[in-house]
Formats: sequence, structure tokens, C-alpha cells
Amino acid sequence: MHSVSTMPAPSVTSSKAAQAPTPHSIWKTSILFTLIATVIFGIAYPLTVTLLAGLLFPHQAAGSLILQNGQVIGSELLAQSFTSDRYFHPRPSAAGNGYDATSSGGSNLAQSNAKLVQRIQGDINKLSAASNGKPVPIDLVTTSGSGLDPDITPDAAYFQAPRIAKARNLSEDRVHALIAQHITGRQFGLLGEPRINVLMLNLDLDAQTSK
Repeated sequence: MHSVSTMPAPSVTSSKAAQAPTPHSIWKTSILFTLIATVIFGIAYPLTVTLLAGLLFPHQAAGSLILQNGQVIGSELLAQSFTSDRYFHPRPSAAGNGYDATSSGGSNLAQSNAKLVQRIQGDINKLSAASNGKPVPIDLVTTSGSGLDPDITPDAAYFQAPRIAKARNLSEDRVHALIAQHITGRQFGLLGEPRINVLMLNLDLDAQTSK
């Protein structure tokens, strides 16, 4: 004879209940994730970067401002309008009414746009006539994407040298030497192109000729 087990059978209901995952609210998870991400990336990270920048690179963090006699006269990062023959001129600007730091932007005109073509050709004709037909560097007649590019190419600076020399009663060799001192090469020797900061060059030009 076989004995019949008197052990109670396992409860299917209680087994399933033990294996069921703990319910959670997707809203609670979403809100917690948003709060944590906001604290880390919206508060902690910007504050850390700002503090480190202020400690390690105070000049750049403050906007690369240029002071003269205790007054802010510009920034190394923003172009300014120079129209006098005594100064080097920057690239044309389509930012606002021109060189407006609160309205950065280009003209957004296509190369086929008649208005753009006429404006560029007019500038080329004017500059070429004033320089005895010398080829005009392209950056002296085209705007940058921001309209606030503070730099010009060395060719653009040398192109303007005769005008500067005549207006300030200097030799062209002296103006060329000053230009050469302000040429910044490619970053790490690879990135970008040689360039000259117009504002810094003009400030040095004033300082040199006032001696």
C-alpha cells in the first residue's frame, strides 16, 4: 500500500504574489529624474564651470574686455566699426545696422542674390580704385556669419597699409612691420588660418604713432 502524503499543497496564489514586482509610479520616477538632472546639469555644472573659468581664465571669462585708462573700450572677441583712413578697417558687418553685438547674424542672402552681388561688386570697385587696381582680399568685402568677426587676414591688413601710411605720414615698411607683429598663426599649427585682430592692431597703431 502506498501512503498518502498529508503535506499541504503549495498555494499557487501566494507564490504568484511573492514573485510579483513591486509597483511604482512612473510619474514619481519622472519627477525625481527631472529634479536630479536639473540640480546637476542646471545648477551644479554651470556653477562649477563658471567658478573654474573665473579662477583659471579670468580675462576670457569676463568677455576678453579691453581697458584703456580704466574704461572698457571693446572686446577682443567683437568687431567694431572703423571708418577713418587712419585705421585698419574690419570686415563688413550685417549684424543689426552694423557691428551690433545685440543683433549678431549674417545677411542670409544667397550668392545668387542680386542685392548681395551688387553690394560686393560695389565695394570691390571702390577699394580697387583707391588702391590703384590691386586685387581686393575677399574678407574685406564679405561679411562673417556672426557679423562680429574681430579678425581679418594678413592680406587684408597689408592691402590697407598704403592708406594707413599716407594718412599717418608713416613709411609703408613701418606699417608692414606692425602688421607682422600682430599676425596670429593657426591654432596648434593646424586649425584655422593666420589672422589679425583689428582692434588690437589699431590700438597698437595709435600707441606707436603717438610716441
